[in-house]
Amino acid sequence: MNDTDLKYLWQTGNEQIAISQKSDKTSLDKLTKRNVSHFLSSMKPIKIFTLLAGLLWVLGIGYVLIKLTINAYDQVSLYFLYSAYFQVMLTAVAVILYIIQLSTIYSIDFNKPVVILQKTLIKLKASTLNITKILILQLPFWTTFYWNESMFKNGTLPLFILQGAVTISFTYLSLWLFFHLKFENADKWWFKLLLQGKEWEPLITSINILNEMEEGVSSDKDKIKKSK
Repeated sequence: MNDTDLKYLWQTGNEQIAISQKSDKTSLDKLTKRNVSHFLSSMKPIKIFTLLAGLLWVLGIGYVLIKLTINAYDQVSLYFLYSAYFQVMLTAVAVILYIIQLSTIYSIDFNKPVVILQKTLIKLKASTLNITKILILQLPFWTTFYWNESMFKNGTLPLFILQGAVTISFTYLSLWLFFHLKFENADKWWFKLLLQGKEWEPLITSINILNEMEEGVSSDKDKIKKSK
C-alpha cells in the first residue's frame, strides 16, 4: 500500500467519522427539542387556568368598581375603592404579560437552531419573573382596602400602631422582593417559595437541557480542533 492509498483511506475515514458525528448530532438535536417541547407543553394547562382566573378577576372586580364609582362614589369607602383599583390594574398588567407569554409558548418553532430557542426561553424566564414582581406589588393594597373614616375617628393608638406596622411591613416586603427577585437568587428559600411548580420548573429544566446540549457541542468542536 503506497502513500496515495494511505492518504485516501485517511481522508475517507475522516469523512465517515464526520458523517457519523453529524448524524449523531442531528438525532441528539431532535431528541433534545422533543424533550423541551414536552416540558413546555406541561406548562400550558396551569398557565391557561391562571390566565382565565386572572381575566375573570379583572373583569368581575373591575365591573363592580366601575358601578360603585358611577352609582355610589360618595357612599363607598375611598380607601377600599382606590386600593381595589390599584390591585385590579396590577393584575390586568400581569394578565397582558400572561397572554404574550402563552402566545410565545404556542408559537415556538422547534425547527429553529438551538441558539434561537435558548433566547426565546430566556425571554420567557424574564417574563415570568416580571409577572411575579408585578403581582407582589399588590401586597400593600391588601392592608388598606378595609380602611374607613370610622376607623380613624374612633380608633385607638394601639390599633393605629398595629395597622401602621402591618402596612409598612407589607410595603417594605413588596419593594424588597420586587428589586431582589432575580435569577441570581434562585437558590434562596424565599425565591423557591415564590417560584415553583409547573409555572417555573419545566421552563428552567428546558433551559438547562438546551445549555447542556450546547456545551456538549462546543466540547466536541474543541476536541476536533485539538485532534487536528
